[in-house]
Order: sequence, then structure tokens, then C-alpha cells
Amino acid sequence: MTEPRTPDARRSAPGFATRQVHAGRTAAADGVNARATPIHLTAGFVFEDFGQARDRFQGAEDGFTYTRIGNPTNSALERRIADLEGGTDAILVGSGQAAVSVAVLALLQAGDHLVSAESIYEGSRGLFLENFGRLGIETSFVREANDPLAWELAIRPETRALFVESIPNPRNDLVDLALVAGVAHRHGIPLIVDNTFATPYLLRPLEHGADVVVHSASKFLAGHGAVLGGVIVSGDGFDWATPAFPHLVEPARSLGGASFTERFGGGAFAAYARDVVASRFGPTPSPLNAFLIQQGIETLSLRVDRQSATAARLAGWLEQQPEVEGVDYSGLASSPFHALAERYLPDGQGSVFSFTLRGGLPAAVAFFDAVELFTRMTHLGDVRSLVIHPASTTHAARTQEQRDAAGIGPGLIRLSVGVEDPDDLIADLERGLAAVRRAVRPAAAAVAAEPTAPTVLSASAVSAPAPSAPDLAEVG
Repeated sequence: MTEPRTPDARRSAPGFATRQVHAGRTAAADGVNARATPIHLTAGFVFEDFGQARDRFQGAEDGFTYTRIGNPTNSALERRIADLEGGTDAILVGSGQAAVSVAVLALLQAGDHLVSAESIYEGSRGLFLENFGRLGIETSFVREANDPLAWELAIRPETRALFVESIPNPRNDLVDLALVAGVAHRHGIPLIVDNTFATPYLLRPLEHGADVVVHSASKFLAGHGAVLGGVIVSGDGFDWATPAFPHLVEPARSLGGASFTERFGGGAFAAYARDVVASRFGPTPSPLNAFLIQQGIETLSLRVDRQSATAARLAGWLEQQPEVEGVDYSGLASSPFHALAERYLPDGQGSVFSFTLRGGLPAAVAFFDAVELFTRMTHLGDVRSLVIHPASTTHAARTQEQRDAAGIGPGLIRLSVGVEDPDDLIADLERGLAAVRRAVRPAAAAVAAEPTAPTVLSASAVSAPAPSAPDLAEVG
């Protein structure tokens, strides 16, 4: 994905594949100097003396105090992800849901308002509506996410952030990040982007105006489906010294009367998110999980390249099958979001997409139960290919009307494409479609063949006069 560089530029700015292996590494202080990042599996850290304990707790000396606050293994991963996203700081937490929670709670408080695109992960939607709603934070949703007027009309004086996904789940209805960032910044508020599906290899939202990026590191960053983790990345383009965020500009008890903007400048948001929100709510990831996520990141570009190429091939194949009503993949020329994909995702459109089967729910059930290579589970970004039926699982909490409005019908299937041989995956898709043909066509034939009962009229009905015009109007 890296653009061509001159020899001099290459020395000063290593490419993505190099940085995913080496970025953020520091010399070991233990004299061992292990090549792989060591796993510091410890709750706390020993202080040399009274003065060091005091200075570390007061921030006068850098160093670790307790793993809930920071850990060398976790910090190594944070530096690498911040580098890959082009951010200034990153905060590792226990899951992607925790990353969204910490990012929003570091900005909003009771009485504030959040505006989100409608097409987001259902877990985030539920978090905004139910959990944050109970805390006095209201959320509005914008259906037409690429209409600047829709965002303008949704913003209120108490709005404190906008939220979108770089590749929305599950229908690939891409958002024009620069457009939404422009609206946000005209109102002096930040844009948060969930970049889980795209990864920093395919897209770096901070380069397009976003101010905060979140990830479920459990997905593509780890890649192996073995651990949970989340991350928040902060950029340096937003001025946090604004009355809209009083907790950042007013004197803070934890800083001895100084404010976060006075002490940390452009890093005020990240410092508050780490020291006040994450450390106190405690979504602390295990250093073992951090180590495994970092191991995954070292092959991120290789996996995402292959997964995206295979997904494009599968989407194109599915689009040609008579059992398939439509395919939601921005890499297809037929997609209404293809122009945005060419602009924002020129090196690959990701590997998670959905398609809709003709025949509705019976077709979906037949397909889902017939596939053998695709794993039936709710996850994505795995090296293994996965399949799920959103309407009955991930999006079941929405009403039928809400699912219909979002285009999540009973025949919609979501795929997360792994690294298997593409021909084997196509063979498995064909196995599923063959099951659809067996299940749906006999049912349709039976309905067509069912005899129609003859109409029997009573004597009174035959002799009764035709209804008058007013009566017909009432019946209609």
C-alpha cells in the first residue's frame, strides 16, 4: 500500500510493512534485550525508594506503578498502533466496546449530545442508546451519512462529538470522512471514527480530518481470533482548549489545580482518557493479550492484502449468481459507494461484506446450515472465514422496521473473508447456494401447484342488488 519513495525519503519514513514490525520498539532496560516484546505479566512494579514512589504517583518521574495504569508490554503495543495510525498517542483497553466507551466518556457528560451515523455496529448503537442514555447523554442518528445538511440539522448547542465507522457494519455503506469532519470542525467538535474494518493499513482516518480513532483490536489487528482488546488513538489536529470540554480546561484535582490542556496541550484528550476514564473504570487488558495482538500486527498488511483481494473475488462471483439478489461491497463497480471506495480505499476495500439471498429467511437458513469451510460465529477479521445472519443475531435487538430501513432483510448474510484458498471458499459458497436451490424451489413450486378453492356464492349473494357508489367508497 505504500506509495513510491525516493531513497532519501525511504530512510526517513519507513513503509507500513516495516513499521508494523518495528515501530515503537525501545531498548530493553533489563539487560536481556529480547527481540520479541517481553510479556510483563505482573500486577505492580517495585519502587526503589520512597522518593521514586512519590514522584511516579505525582507525575514527576516517568515509570510504571500498576498495570491498571500502564504496563511495558501494553505500552509497546500502544506506541506501534499510534505510529501506524499516524496518531500522537494510543490507549489500549480490554475490548473494542471498551474503546468506544472510553473515547466517548472522555468527551461527553450528562446533558451532552452525540450524533452518530445510523449504519454502525449494533453493540455501539445499544451502548449509545441504553447505557449512555441512562447517564444523561442523548444520541441522535443520521441516516444519510453523506449529506452534510443531515449532520448540520442533527447538531445542537450541546453536541460534543460526531461518530462514524470507516467501513460500516454490515453493508459497506461508506462515509465521506472529510465531509463529516468538515461539518464537525465548523461547529468546534471532534469526529470519532471506528476504523476496525479498514485497519490503518487500508485507511488512516486522522489523515482525512478525524480527531479520534477507535479499534476493536480483537479483529484484524490481532487476526487470529484468540484474544480481546481495544484501542483509542488520538491525533494532534483538534484544539481541546475550548469551553465545550470544561473537564479539560478547568482546574483538575488530579493535577494539583492545573488543567489538562495546561499540562498536556494537544494531548489533553488522550491524557484524560487514560488517567481519568480508562484507569478508573478499569477496562484493563492483560499484557498477554497485548503481546498476542502485537504478534498479529506484525503480519497485518500481508493478511489484509490477501483478505481484501479474496473478498473482491467472492463478491464479484456472488453478484453473478441467480440465487443472490444483491451484494453490498464497495469494491464492486455496481456499489453506490464505489467512488468513495476508490477515494478512501484505493488499496483494497476490506474483507467484510454482506449479500442478500432471494427467498428470504428460508434461503438464509439453508445457506447458513450448509456451508462447511465458513465458520458460523459472531466475529470478524479472523484468518478463518466467518459467516453470520445479522437479522437473527447481531441486529436482532432492532425492530423489524429499523432493520428494513437499514437494509438488513431476512435474506441478508454477512461474510468475513479469511486467508483460505479463494477457490475453496467459492466451492463452499456454491455448496450453500445449492442448499438454497433445494430448499426454496420446492417450496415455491408447492405454492404454485396448490389448487385454488372454488368460489361458492349463497343464494342471497346471487340475488342481492349491486352496492351503490357510496357503499363501494366505504368498502374501499
